[in-house]
Amino acid sequence: MIIYKVENYEEMSKKAASIIASQIIMKPDCVLGLATGSSPVGTYKRLIDLYKEGYVDFSRVTSINLDEYKGLEPTNDQSYRYFMNTNLFNHVNIKKESTFVPDGLELDSDKACREYEEMIESYGGTDLQLLGIGRNGHIGFNEPGPVFVRDTHCEDLTQSTIDANKRFFAKDEDVPHQAYSMGIGSIMKAKKILLIAYGKDKAEAIAKTINGPITPKVPASILQLHNDVTIVADKEALSMI
Repeated sequence: MIIYKVENYEEMSKKAASIIASQIIMKPDCVLGLATGSSPVGTYKRLIDLYKEGYVDFSRVTSINLDEYKGLEPTNDQSYRYFMNTNLFNHVNIKKESTFVPDGLELDSDKACREYEEMIESYGGTDLQLLGIGRNGHIGFNEPGPVFVRDTHCEDLTQSTIDANKRFFAKDEDVPHQAYSMGIGSIMKAKKILLIAYGKDKAEAIAKTINGPITPKVPASILQLHNDVTIVADKEALSMI
């Protein structure tokens, strides 16, 4: 596990973008596992800049997103498809047909998850998987629980996750309580994992991820078993290390 300690969010974003850009340059037809939320927004902005400056070409890249809220249509401004289009896809030359996000409108959970997992397997997993981390240690929407869930699945979101997401929605009752998410096994298939984190509210989760026991009560702790993990975090997120 490689850990980069940076001063602030901007430095975290630049470092993470440089790692992703290097992956694309080394393998132009790579498969990127992408994440949503506030953590990667700056990383995506920097990748857009690198594209506009001529350093990165997305034309042969395939992207596979970690998760999507169940019940939200792609045009909903809180859906993760909308997020990805707005924050990255619409601004680079990636082919939209090569970008994959779980189908939030498929109400048959078994069907939605089975088809998404089959798609991931058809690509052999991702070359690089970008992750954020929740305050409770979740990665993707793999919430703390009694066991690690291996494959893509429908996750019942914890109250802490629902509360953290309320700021993005007009009304509390609009916040989804379920999401389709890559499983821990799906994430661990990645050849390389890049986890980004910033702020004091992530410090405990990061400490448990790096130094704590491997337990499904802290889903990110499973990353200790992966042979190529890079963490880029600011000094506040690393303050308990």
